[in-house]
Amino acid sequence: MTEQMTIGDRDVLLIVDVQNDFCSGGSLAVPRGDEIVPLVNRLASRFQHVVLTQDWHPFGHHSFASTYPGKKPYDTIELAYGTQVLWPDHCVQGTRGAEFRRDLEVPHAELVLRKGCHREIDSYSAFVENDRKTATGLAGYLRERGFDRVFLAGLAFDFCVRYSAEDAHVAGFGVVVAEEACRGIDVAGSVADTRRALAALRIPCASVSAMECVHQT
Repeated sequence: MTEQMTIGDRDVLLIVDVQNDFCSGGSLAVPRGDEIVPLVNRLASRFQHVVLTQDWHPFGHHSFASTYPGKKPYDTIELAYGTQVLWPDHCVQGTRGAEFRRDLEVPHAELVLRKGCHREIDSYSAFVENDRKTATGLAGYLRERGFDRVFLAGLAFDFCVRYSAEDAHVAGFGVVVAEEACRGIDVAGSVADTRRALAALRIPCASVSAMECVHQT
């Protein structure tokens, strides 16, 4: 998408999981994840309304490979809600890895939504956890605030950004993904799968430069 987009007071930017563990040196580092931070900061400066999500797992989370003797990261298991990828321990509550990047500069963010807090359920989406039943409350918050359209940026494009975008669409919001301000893990080609899935839902992937029209207060 190349045309400019006007950002208004009924638009919100959802910045997904820009945390130490998902960046260089982290336990689940997304390749080139650090590169998006200046772009995310630049994009956030154009929005009056911003929400941050934060992966926030308890020790022994059921998505951690270390929870299961003999399992290793990126193995899969079956949980009550379906197939679960097992991850390295990451974004554990209260640890440095769970903190936001220090160079993430979004002082005007109005909400920090923590997800993945239930030990038994992983949570990729900012809207609904992986059992597809447990809501995070974000959709209700956005409706209460009167937002119509959700823009997304962050980590990782092929997991938490993707599922958040899809669920925002299902919840009835207009959705735009700033793919330039995202990076993917790309487990088994999931970046390509993500682009196809978003295209099928008619969710546009826009460049940061397409959003040059700043909301005028």
